[in-house]
Amino acid sequence: MPTKPLRIPTADGQADAFAAFPDRGARYPGVLLYTDAFGVRPELEERARELAEHGYYVLVPNLYYRHGPAPLVDLPEHIGEEIRPAVIARLMPLIEAHTTERVLRDADAYLRFLTAQPEVSAGPVAVIGYCMGAALALRTAAAHPDQVAAVAGFHPGPLVTGAPESPHRLIPKLTAQVHLGLAEGDMSPKAISELNQALDAAGVGNPTEIYPGTIHGFTMSDTDAFNPSALRRHWDRLLPLLDRTLADS
Repeated sequence: MPTKPLRIPTADGQADAFAAFPDRGARYPGVLLYTDAFGVRPELEERARELAEHGYYVLVPNLYYRHGPAPLVDLPEHIGEEIRPAVIARLMPLIEAHTTERVLRDADAYLRFLTAQPEVSAGPVAVIGYCMGAALALRTAAAHPDQVAAVAGFHPGPLVTGAPESPHRLIPKLTAQVHLGLAEGDMSPKAISELNQALDAAGVGNPTEIYPGTIHGFTMSDTDAFNPSALRRHWDRLLPLLDRTLADS
């Protein structure tokens, strides 16, 4: 499944991105995929290709495009624990510059671009995210409830904070079906309880699940956190979610 390089017009410039989709001359439901903190790289290209094989048009933007095209930081083929802190330190200024205001402006542009592609069918879309991308997925779904029918996040960054703009405070705006796959240490029991209470109150149910025997980053095979069985569980949760919500689009 090939990938196609793209440039997405945004309010702040142009975001480099890539898309993966079946090359069968048809139209497919759209999926916006937010990367983890390490950003666009072969691991995410392979993730998008695999998802596209199931019949979806998958758009993966470079979240850090304001600072330049990907890759902005040279990444080794394998991000081991011995070098992870140094890599994160180089990425942290980019992460901190990605404010909520920027996230929402970008989400508008990404969804507008995604739904305008000739290979994308009419109807709702899904938004998925890994690590920090999970919070971005929730923000996007809450800001566009008329467009986003499914939202999924895996080994998420903080979703429950004391900030007024904490992602969990946006849950009442959701209309999407949700799945959040957590590593064992991703969130405290108190934070998980608060998140589930917000989801229950919004009528979303209790879509959080702790994947056993995992640490943060468990879906990423280019890191020491990778857990093959948890990646399979991720597909077992994600694909039915997409099928339920996007099958008619």
